[in-house]
Amino acid sequence: MVTAHGAQRRNPRRRDRHGRGLRGQLYPANLPAARSRSERFDAVVLEALEPIEARWRTELTELDVAVDDVPEVLGSAPDELSWGEDVVEDGSVPLARLVPAGVDSRGVPTRARIVLYRRPLEARARDGADLSDLVHDLLIEQVASYLGLDPDIVDGE
Repeated sequence: MVTAHGAQRRNPRRRDRHGRGLRGQLYPANLPAARSRSERFDAVVLEALEPIEARWRTELTELDVAVDDVPEVLGSAPDELSWGEDVVEDGSVPLARLVPAGVDSRGVPTRARIVLYRRPLEARARDGADLSDLVHDLLIEQVASYLGLDPDIVDGE
């Protein structure tokens, strides 16, 4: 379409704002490729937890599983960090933590929970299968610690 001054006007239905290309989702939301890294990690955790929970359902009713991106570090020098016995670490980097049940700062009772740290785990895994195995092993170890059992018993070996 040409305007009165001879300049061409673009069709508004085909508008490409600022030359950035088409807008919208690359994949439909229902496809696995459309999931974010954190959503894919959550799916790996749920898949790894399923057989453990199926076997130990009654013993795990008071246990929650959570995912954090990275562990919280409170103003210490890196060489002075000490994570405690409830933390599974690789070198000095925490991978998971078992937080016992207790009472929070407001006096409200809290449930026991296992916290998995997504980014350190993803950094140590070579691929998806390796990540799945690593998450499964950590969950076995943390559930065994929570129940006071040997990890081989929890895993069913």
